[in-house]
Amino acid sequence: MVALVLDVWLGVIDRYYFHWQLPWPETLARYLMIWAAMLAVSSGIARREHIGLTTAIDRMPPRLRRSLLVLGDLLALALFAYVLWFGLGFAGGGQNRQAMIFGVSMAPFYSAIPVSAAVCCVQLVLVILRDRGTQGESATIEVAE
Repeated sequence: MVALVLDVWLGVIDRYYFHWQLPWPETLARYLMIWAAMLAVSSGIARREHIGLTTAIDRMPPRLRRSLLVLGDLLALALFAYVLWFGLGFAGGGQNRQAMIFGVSMAPFYSAIPVSAAVCCVQLVLVILRDRGTQGESATIEVAE
């Protein structure tokens, strides 16, 4: 996000003050925004912040809620594993393409997909281990003596 903000500032300063006519800040901002948005998905997963699902799930009985949360976590894990698998091929295909404005391979830009999917998979496993479907319940931890 820092790189994105600095890049946009550079583009604004270039356009309105110095008139350097830099061709790349807008394009770089687009790719940085894609990276930021893709990586933000895992943050939402960690906090279980999905407005539509949260509203519906919070109204369900605890037993049904637990089952649906675990099922949803497993389905989401399967989805992100699928995206990761095919995203690797997508990013690899970017190796042969050139970003004309930068003169570099598109692979670093395309790799936002598999990298974010991998982070989401890790985050989902951690959420499954943390919650075990008890989101919204006041779970008490009993200490064995």
